Amino acid sequence: MSKKSIFVDFSILKTNRHFRNVFIARTISLLGLGMLSVAIPLQTYELTKDSFHVGLVMAIEGIGLFVGLLWGGVLADQYDRKKLILFARSTCGIGFLGLALNAWLPEPQLWVLYALAAWDGFFGALGVTALLAAMPFIVGREHLVQARAVSMVSMRLATVISPALGGAIIAASHVGWNYLLAALGTGLTLIPLLGLPRMQPPPMASHNPLRALADGFVFIWRSPVVLAVVLLGTLVTLITGVRVLFPAWVETIFAGGAFELGLFYAAVPVGATLGALVSGWANHVRRPGVVMALTALGAFAVLAVLGLNANLPVALVLLAAFGYLVSITGLLQYGLVQEATPDQYLGRVNAIWMAQDASGDSLGSVGAGALGKFLSTSLSIFALGAVSFGLALLLCAMFGTLRSFGKEAQEVSSSGEDSDAAGNRKEFASG
Repeated sequence: MSKKSIFVDFSILKTNRHFRNVFIARTISLLGLGMLSVAIPLQTYELTKDSFHVGLVMAIEGIGLFVGLLWGGVLADQYDRKKLILFARSTCGIGFLGLALNAWLPEPQLWVLYALAAWDGFFGALGVTALLAAMPFIVGREHLVQARAVSMVSMRLATVISPALGGAIIAASHVGWNYLLAALGTGLTLIPLLGLPRMQPPPMASHNPLRALADGFVFIWRSPVVLAVVLLGTLVTLITGVRVLFPAWVETIFAGGAFELGLFYAAVPVGATLGALVSGWANHVRRPGVVMALTALGAFAVLAVLGLNANLPVALVLLAAFGYLVSITGLLQYGLVQEATPDQYLGRVNAIWMAQDASGDSLGSVGAGALGKFLSTSLSIFALGAVSFGLALLLCAMFGTLRSFGKEAQEVSSSGEDSDAAGNRKEFASG
């Protein structure tokens, strides 16, 4: 038995071959996506000289992502999840190749950027939901938090490295190379993913897509643990929109400019990265539901204190603490949702959870911006933290099931599973 540590435990990469293959594929994929995050906005602006088109292309991709998440959740509960992952990755690669060909045309077409942004958002989401639904099969439910923490480390590092690398490539050569490298990287991800086992979900009661998706919402509504976690997680996602207040806050409270603003925007990711690295303890907590509630409450409290603060170094420390607490809350939320959901609902529940996460950030940004029109920036930040803290306390009081999560989750996750499915999951986890 490995010694407990506060740091993330990477041993699962050594002991679980299937997870190691997923980790390698996902890291390569994230590097490619980071290059695209620079290339698509930059090329769109170069073609139009209009920031509105840049925002619209991003919005179109977001719509494709949202629809793909919900549709992918239904498919992940009907078909072999390995085949869905391979199909989605292959189709995304075709889209990246299309972007490269368009970039090297004598006159690149704007409509191609719009169409392929939606294409990649949609099919990328299919792969994400299938992979999330497959993780309990691949690592076993008892290792979900550990696997997620390891994945978070690669995600944080990739999101720092790949955009900078993508910008350097564009500056040195041509934007088409970013798209081509993303396509080649996607092709490479198929190699380790081919080694995954077959992951056929249990038979689903309804094959009508809309009815199946509705069944997923019904399951969440009827599961006190999952409903509490999703609602609390949604509240956390909404407050991340506070970043839209940073420019005005830096100018009015700290009399700062671009340099100080850059520090503010960097502080939260630094805290989140620390959350990924120093998260080993989260895999050993006896009551993850209680701990998730406490870290969420901590994030809201830090935000409220932040609104009352007028000292720059203290503000940076508080923002880093906010990023850390949000990161740990998200990690525990993932583990709770996965463990409390039976296999036949994993695709749809993960899809709904990811969809609310994707849309919650946008809604939170709009809400924070609107609040800033009526209140001062500091008071807006304080209000977001204080109101969220109060709502979180109310949710915790309403859903006492979070306190007994471990026992209930085991009962729920075992329901509807036959012995063959359970045996297959143990075999997959052993690699």
